[in-house]
Amino acid sequence: MDVKDVPALVTGGASGLGEGTARALAEAGAKVALLDMNLAAAEQVAGEIGGLALECDVADADSGEAAVAAASKAHGPAGICVNCAGIGIAGRIVGRDGPLPLDDYRRVIEVNLIGTFNILRLAAADMAMREPNAEGERGVIVNTASVAAFEGQIGQAAYSSSKGGVAALTLPAAREFARIGVRVNTIAPGLFDTPMLMGLPDNVRQSLAASLPFPSRFGRPSEYAALALHMIANPVLNGEVVRLDSGMRMQPK
Repeated sequence: MDVKDVPALVTGGASGLGEGTARALAEAGAKVALLDMNLAAAEQVAGEIGGLALECDVADADSGEAAVAAASKAHGPAGICVNCAGIGIAGRIVGRDGPLPLDDYRRVIEVNLIGTFNILRLAAADMAMREPNAEGERGVIVNTASVAAFEGQIGQAAYSSSKGGVAALTLPAAREFARIGVRVNTIAPGLFDTPMLMGLPDNVRQSLAASLPFPSRFGRPSEYAALALHMIANPVLNGEVVRLDSGMRMQPK
């Protein structure tokens, strides 16, 4: 799909991977709507790229519906959706203070998995309203999993299971949406230079970067965005989960 003038939704668009993707899409000519809980930060990015900022809690049905409807009203039905919104809460299933609070686990699942599903379903319904291109394509959805979906470390049970769900969602969604000409792919990033990692002490960051085979540095949001744009552009890339991780394989801890 050619992204020029195509309406695009980017969740988590105010920072990190979402911001990098929103900027890349806007530079390529897409009409970008940034969906984020942090409206002020989204408005700042949107102002810089000529996009639309919308407050959205991806895990809430009403909030998601309102945001997607507002974007559709402003730009037209979405042709692109990139789901980058996510959170991470570390904790052992049974730690020194006892079992992991169930609400902590529930919140990660709600944002990372249910939130992805929520926007995916709404975006696909919006895309179904578009006129197909010459090959019958109406839209492309790119979700974000993680290498933790496959090699979750001790303390990542909630995060890993949420991202494992996103990875498992890819193929059935791609198969279902084939009838309306919508492709679905997922990126599974490794260690990327995002706010989640920027908050770690420098020595921890350096140690983590050194563990990456090559290149031995954190990935950049622009590099995630480059893969997302390729997934959008390549018409036969469908139903795939692609690792983007410098060849890393996470150890137990």
